[in-house]
Amino acid sequence: QVQLVESGGGLVQAGGSLRLSCAASGLTFSSYAMGWFRQAPGKEREFVAAISWSGGSTYYANSVKGRFTISRDNAKNTVYLQMNSLKPEDTAVYYCAGDSARIPIYSEYFRRSWNYNYWGQGTQVTVSS
Repeated sequence: QVQLVESGGGLVQAGGSLRLSCAASGLTFSSYAMGWFRQAPGKEREFVAAISWSGGSTYYANSVKGRFTISRDNAKNTVYLQMNSLKPEDTAVYYCAGDSARIPIYSEYFRRSWNYNYWGQGTQVTVSS
């Protein structure tokens, strides 16, 4: 049984930082590209970042580029999202997701939530102004 479990969310002031973690089990983690998505109340789920199975390639939404960093540790079956310079508009539930497609991480494929095989339950991030 595949499980993705996010942690690290919370309440932070604008300009602050948080690091999200997503621990995976039940799958060969190093064979999966991983992504982070977010969903604010009343809005559609949107792409945040993705990382290739090896960790060698990353891809970001323009809205977070330069502020967020995605990384992974295949030995720990964990993917991370370091979020710096947080803004109130970053407030959302953040989800990690995994997909086994072996195509370049910067392709549109990984921006589309419906392409991912597995999802976590989400963790709330709230940024106060």
